[in-house]
Amino acid sequence: MDLSGRPLRRDLYAQVEPYDSGFLKVSDVHTIYYEQSGNPQGHPVVFLHGGPGAGTSPGNRRFFDPEFYRIVLFDQRGAGRSTPHACLEENTTWDLVADIEKLREHLDIPEWQVFGGSWGSTLALAYSQTHPDKVTGIVLRGIFLLRKKELDWFYEGGAAAIYPDAWEPFRDFIPEEERNCFITAYTKRLTSSDANVQIEAAKRWTMWEMMTAHLVQNHDNIKRGEDDKFSLAFARIENHYFVNKGFLPSDSYLLDNVDKIRHIKAFIVQGRYDVCCPMMSAWDLHKAWPEAEFKSVVMSGLQTSLSDLKNLPWLSNVSHLALTRSVIPDAGHSANEVGIAAELVSANEKLKDMLRK
Repeated sequence: MDLSGRPLRRDLYAQVEPYDSGFLKVSDVHTIYYEQSGNPQGHPVVFLHGGPGAGTSPGNRRFFDPEFYRIVLFDQRGAGRSTPHACLEENTTWDLVADIEKLREHLDIPEWQVFGGSWGSTLALAYSQTHPDKVTGIVLRGIFLLRKKELDWFYEGGAAAIYPDAWEPFRDFIPEEERNCFITAYTKRLTSSDANVQIEAAKRWTMWEMMTAHLVQNHDNIKRGEDDKFSLAFARIENHYFVNKGFLPSDSYLLDNVDKIRHIKAFIVQGRYDVCCPMMSAWDLHKAWPEAEFKSVVMSGLQTSLSDLKNLPWLSNVSHLALTRSVIPDAGHSANEVGIAAELVSANEKLKDMLRK
C-alpha cells in the first residue's frame, strides 16, 4: 500500500523513448554515452548497469514511473555506446564513481536516487558511500560485494555444481595446468595480442554468465553471449575488475562503510536462487544495514500466497517471520525475471510516495 492506502504498482511501465541523449568526455581516454527519459522536471534517478561492461538497454527505463522520474541511463567506461569500446585503460571503480559525479554536474542535478543491480549494486554502494549527500534513496538488486568468496563461488567451480553443462565450455578453454585460477587464466587470453583468442575467450566467459543469470534459462539472454562486440566488452571489463579485486581497498570495504549511508532510505531485492550473486552477500549486507528494507524473492515459478505456504507440511515449523518476507515468482539473478522486476518497481513506488510527502 502507498501512503493513501492504494495498492502499490508492481508491473513494469510501458516503454518510453529518451527526450535527450549525448556523449560526455570524462577523461583524455574515455567518453560516455548518456540519455534521459521520463519527466524532464521529475525526480532524478540514475540507473547503474551491471557487468561491469554490460551497458544499458531500453528496457532499463521501465522500472520507473516516467511521469514522476527523470530517468538517467549511461554506459560505463568501455561499455555499450561509450568509447573506446572494451577499453581497460583508466577503467576502475573510482573512475566510474567520478564519472557519475561528472554526469550529475553536467546535467545540473543537485541530488538523485541511485538504482543498481549485480555489479550495479557494487557501484551504487561505492558511489553512495563516497557522495552520500547527493543520494536521495537507493534500490539494490542481486547484491555483489566483490569479495573473494563471491568470485571463487562463480568463477572457481562453486556454481559449476548447479550448472555443470554450462561450466564445461568455460573450464575446457583453459589448459589443466592453469586451472588453479580461472580468472587469472582468462586475463591472459582476454588481453592477448591475438584478436581471435580475445574473442573466443570473451564468448566463453560471457556465455557462462548468460546461461546462469535466470532461474529458468532465457534463450534471448544466452544469444547475447554469441555476439562478438557485446562479449568482448563484457568479458574484458568484468575480468579486469575481478582480477584487480574491484579496485577496493579491502575485501569487506563496502560492508565496512555502511555507516556512511545508514540514514538513506534503501531497498535490497534479492533472488533466493541467484547463482551469479548468491544470497549470502545480500544477507551480509542486510545484517550490516538492517535499516534497509530487505526483500528475498523465493518460490520461483509458483504463484504462491502466504496462506498457501502455511498449508505446506514441510513448512509447518518455519517461523512466521520467515514467511512474511516477499513470496512471489521468479527468483534467480536477472532483473527481468517477473518476481524480481515486481519488487524493483514496488521499491521505486515506495520511494516515489515518500518523495511526494
